[in-house]
Amino acid sequence: MFGSTVAHGYLTLALLARFTYEVGLVPADVGQAFNYGLDRVRFMTPVRAGARVRDRVTLLAADEKGPGRVLVKAQHTIEIDGEEKPAMVADALAMLVAG
Repeated sequence: MFGSTVAHGYLTLALLARFTYEVGLVPADVGQAFNYGLDRVRFMTPVRAGARVRDRVTLLAADEKGPGRVLVKAQHTIEIDGEEKPAMVADALAMLVAG
């Protein structure tokens, strides 16, 4: 169907945790960061084995949820090098707790 081996969509989704730290979405002074869930996920284009991907992150919200806690909502757009459409778009939630 795709002409070659493709990565499972959930493997692409699993990359979000690493990308979140790489782009600095979690500040260095945060004591703990928890995956709080997802609001929306769409898999739009398959990622072929060996393809290069990158994450374009847009901060959508940062809401205080009590003393020392902030709920961060970020839109992650996983792009595939050389492809017009993104592989995935996901709105991910993370709870940041002061150190």
